[in-house]
Amino acid sequence: MTNTEVNKQDIIQQEEPILEQDIEQLEKDFIDKYYVRNSRSPFSTLLRLYKRYYGKLLLSALFFIIKVSPQLYLPVAMANIIDVITSRPENATEIILTNALIATFLIAINIPCHMMYIKYRSIATRSVEAGLRGAIVRKLQQLSIKFNKEMQSGRIQSKIIRDVEAIFEFSSQIFNSGMDAAINLITVFAVIIAKADWFVMLFFILGGPASTFLVRLFRKRIGSNNREFRIEMEVTSSRVADMVEMIPVTRAHGLGDTEANKMTDQVSRLAAKGIQLDRTNALFGSSSWAVSNIFRLLCLIYTVILALNGILSAGDVALYQSYFGLLVTYISTIVNLLPTITKGSESINSVGEILGAHDIEDNRGKQKIDGVKGEFVFDNVYFGYDKENPVLKGLDLKVNAGETVAIVGESGAGKSTILNLVTGFYTATDGKVLIDGKDLCKIDLTSYRKHLAVVPQVSSMFTGTIRDNITYGSPKVTEKQLTEVIEAACLKDVIDSMPLGLDTPIGEHGGKLSGGQRQRISIARALIRDPKIIILDEATSALDTVSEKHIQAAINNLAKGRTTLIVAHRLSTVKDADKIAVLKKGKCVEFGTYDELMALKGEFYNFRNLQV
Repeated sequence: MTNTEVNKQDIIQQEEPILEQDIEQLEKDFIDKYYVRNSRSPFSTLLRLYKRYYGKLLLSALFFIIKVSPQLYLPVAMANIIDVITSRPENATEIILTNALIATFLIAINIPCHMMYIKYRSIATRSVEAGLRGAIVRKLQQLSIKFNKEMQSGRIQSKIIRDVEAIFEFSSQIFNSGMDAAINLITVFAVIIAKADWFVMLFFILGGPASTFLVRLFRKRIGSNNREFRIEMEVTSSRVADMVEMIPVTRAHGLGDTEANKMTDQVSRLAAKGIQLDRTNALFGSSSWAVSNIFRLLCLIYTVILALNGILSAGDVALYQSYFGLLVTYISTIVNLLPTITKGSESINSVGEILGAHDIEDNRGKQKIDGVKGEFVFDNVYFGYDKENPVLKGLDLKVNAGETVAIVGESGAGKSTILNLVTGFYTATDGKVLIDGKDLCKIDLTSYRKHLAVVPQVSSMFTGTIRDNITYGSPKVTEKQLTEVIEAACLKDVIDSMPLGLDTPIGEHGGKLSGGQRQRISIARALIRDPKIIILDEATSALDTVSEKHIQAAINNLAKGRTTLIVAHRLSTVKDADKIAVLKKGKCVEFGTYDELMALKGEFYNFRNLQV
């Protein structure tokens, strides 16, 4: 960590009361306890989310009540002063000064109280916001590979960014505008009741049912429009992610305009949904304003008539108009929360598609393992991504500990499926996959995977330096270990050629590196873990001859003393393996050394001749 990062972290710890362990606990709580998908009420879900922060919210509410006291008292002070002007009592100066001093004091304490209100509210809302985002990420790590593949990355990004922001806005509006409106409405009705003018109070009371009628009239329409807009936004986010990833391909094939036109069509559809939503919200807001102000006008006419007849004073007319103005404002505030509440409710349901999902890898109660030898047995294994069309059909195969086994066969024979079963990403629909005699279904896969490393066909790189990508998941690596791994992965010449060596940024997805360089970094990442089991999924299939030579040397170093499963097509990779398993139609039809299989002149022999 750099000095700048350390100083920044110190500042955060001094000024920000949100602690990392609190956020981590929130993440687990949201997954395990508080989040209930398709709850009957978004408010009940919201209350569960804030359960750990009720104390902070109560403190925030207390300071809020104090901070809004000026706007509650000012109409009273104004009415008293107007009455002094019209009636001119002997103690007029005393009345004016008393009201002015009280109003000044209440205005002065608004600033510190507002700061304390924001402080405690912000701790609660920002913590829940961070906790929700962390919970989504944590849950994605628990969900099955199938779920993650089916849920497009763009949609996931939209849920983490846009939907959580909508929930934050939802809760902020409830705690801010909602609480403000509720306190002011209670005060307004308390004053009117104290004045005991029941006909005036009728104008105040009728504003509520009229607004409620509008809410019921528009609620379903606003909800439907929000849902359509949210889904279209997720589709757009997903299309943008795909478009960015495909830019090199579209440019290479001269399809830039075609792709741009497709995105234009998509953002146009999104804009159309947005316009539809905005028009509905606008009609709802203007209708609410019109209804409220009609009642305000009627109240003004009535109170003026009473004042002309000597029943009310001029101060009372000003008081009623001020409070009715507050009533109109805050009823409108509550009513106009409907679009925000609807959007927040839809976002809660959207986030629930992940937090409420049950397709998880459940390791509870399963045996944890501290170490492995690396012996695998596939005992009459059946598996299919589609139940009607199984990929593996009674596979029998044994891989001894420390042995390198190459798996070959035509496309669709089940090669990658075997690797997915070994890593525990999928479970056999019938039969057993055993590791050191233990059924993979009955062991804690997290503890098992600590002894395993995977080098995929397409190397996964993240934005950062070469060092970051090699040491990913292994933060306590020494420089000596790192040097040894770089040598074993045939990576030294690559490091030496870089301007900043190990600390050279590699760009997004390793875009500044060649395919061979990325693959060697991927092998170094596997080596740094010092695993007992290595999974290599066609690690050399897309490389040139020179790169393949380097990668093959690195693979040989990687495989020493480890159980290694290699899906491969190239003879150079296959020939160095201890054993070769030949798959055909979901079964292992041949198994043995290179020389043994060549002598059989069967499937492998034919496969080899096709490459020569």
